[in-house]
Amino acid sequence: MNRISEVSFRAVSLTTASRFAEASELYRAVFGYLDPVYGLNPRLLGALASNGGSVVGILDESDQLVAFAYGFCGTDRRGFYHYSQSAVVAAEQQGRGLGRMLKHAQKEVALSHGMSRMRWTYDPTQIRNAHFNLDVLGARGRWYAPDMYGPGTDRVVVEWDLTREQPAALDETALTQLVVPTDPAELRSAFEELLGQGLAAVSCRRLADGTGAYYFGPVDDA
Repeated sequence: MNRISEVSFRAVSLTTASRFAEASELYRAVFGYLDPVYGLNPRLLGALASNGGSVVGILDESDQLVAFAYGFCGTDRRGFYHYSQSAVVAAEQQGRGLGRMLKHAQKEVALSHGMSRMRWTYDPTQIRNAHFNLDVLGARGRWYAPDMYGPGTDRVVVEWDLTREQPAALDETALTQLVVPTDPAELRSAFEELLGQGLAAVSCRRLADGTGAYYFGPVDDA
């Protein structure tokens, strides 16, 4: 039996001021933000929910909000996409599959507004998160953003094809391996070189020695 269904979590769209305030409070608690500068305005969540954005949450059996995510419409020369700005899960509920529930709830919102792609960012040194994004969901690491939020905050920008029900099959023979270096500058340089060759990060796995490795392959824009 699916462990998510056993504990009766459910995904919902957040639509009320009280839920937006609850989400803002959870956001501060998960990230440990005390400075108001790093807070999340509940009114912003309301504006997003009313204007094509996604504000989705996971409720437990007592109707308490234990996870949420929000995003909005973005655009570039390739067209429109949904951008997932943040996703948070209460510390005591992590490891239960709620991150996947959140992303799929956002996917449904994005599809309902005519979007076929979603983007978000993650820290490339976080192997577990990279594996979830690339292998579990099937997103692809397409771009590298050095110092995105300031010095020492490099991020990989991933793109997720929302029209695929399952992650695309990988041709192992066509992949280029990158063992994650301990030096952030080396990791940045390697990513920029491989992405510059027209490749995308398609997988990330933990190796037997405890290190991690990325695998890069051709970009599939179908």
